[in-house]
Amino acid sequence: MGIKGTFHHYTIAVKNLSDSCHFYTVILGLEQLKRPDFDFEGVWFSIGPHLELHIIADESSVMHHSGSRQLHFAFAVTGIYSFRDHLIYNNVTIIKDIKPRSDGVLQLFIKDPDGYFIEITEL
Repeated sequence: MGIKGTFHHYTIAVKNLSDSCHFYTVILGLEQLKRPDFDFEGVWFSIGPHLELHIIADESSVMHHSGSRQLHFAFAVTGIYSFRDHLIYNNVTIIKDIKPRSDGVLQLFIKDPDGYFIEITEL
């Protein structure tokens, strides 16, 4: 008995589905997936082979966060400095600018439109 296979998806609640779709597709470059016809609004995104991010429209369930060490998720990019320039060009606020972790991997932190912390690391 136990979990078999791999991690499949992560779901977050958002206030404004349109703003979040723009952020995750245009700013972060995620590919939108076909979603079953549920009785609530939402969008699914591919975040890797067999990995998905699901966002659902539910203002009452949006979490409130106080720091990047709490709930956050991370995406890896190649060329973190170029990606930071892309974020700045698109008016995304950098919460913690690029710095190396103790293992030398470069990272920065941003927030999505609902305040979820997102770590960007360099491959």
